[in-house]
Amino acid sequence: MTSLSDVREEYEFLEPDDRYRLLIDLGRELEEMPAALKTDTTLVKGCSAAVWVYPVAPESGRLHFLADSNAAITKGIIALVLLTVQDRPAGEILSTDIEGELAPFDLKNQLSSNRTQGIPNMIALIRETAARYG
Repeated sequence: MTSLSDVREEYEFLEPDDRYRLLIDLGRELEEMPAALKTDTTLVKGCSAAVWVYPVAPESGRLHFLADSNAAITKGIIALVLLTVQDRPAGEILSTDIEGELAPFDLKNQLSSNRTQGIPNMIALIRETAARYG
């Protein structure tokens, strides 16, 4: 996966339609989440599209998340969120300003509100997971 700063740099120079394509491409790069993990327990509440997030128990002290959505652009947003936290120690995730990292993408103005309403819930779930392991 590319770094968030690389994605941000590319995103800033794109027109709105190309930004959508970039998000869709990022979503396609997500690690595959097995269908068996897509349950009511892993479903993120408050998302207009179905979004599932499953934390993989850390072996090396670093948290890893599997995530998926049934909507292409939403998968891209998930990929952006994961770029801020994936494979990092729980304490580092807790101290990361995820919203601040995503702010340059101006998602609320780039996408409809129903595409972005679940982001805070996904971030909260990631933080709760990090707090459990931290």
